[in-house]
Amino acid sequence: MATKTAIERGDERSAKRQAPGALQEFGGNAMGTWTNFTSFLSDVRAEMRKVVSPSWDEVRVTTFAVILTVVFFGVFFFAVDFVFRLGVNNLLNKLGGSQ
Repeated sequence: MATKTAIERGDERSAKRQAPGALQEFGGNAMGTWTNFTSFLSDVRAEMRKVVSPSWDEVRVTTFAVILTVVFFGVFFFAVDFVFRLGVNNLLNKLGGSQ
């Protein structure tokens, strides 16, 4: 709160400034760090309460979709590799590079 003299002079700063205490200087602002850490932990706890585990039906469906996708892409890349291998072998045989 500003003093009457400070208000009359137009000085908006407070007449007294809060100087850091000896404990704060000695501890290296440990209390501020501890407060930040506990605030972080409470935020983590609040976010973890929002987490929902999937049901067994959802796990089965997504697992089946992943396995089906892996098999599809495996067959697709096998076919593409086979076609390219035949093309490269035919090209090398025509050029006389492979016997």
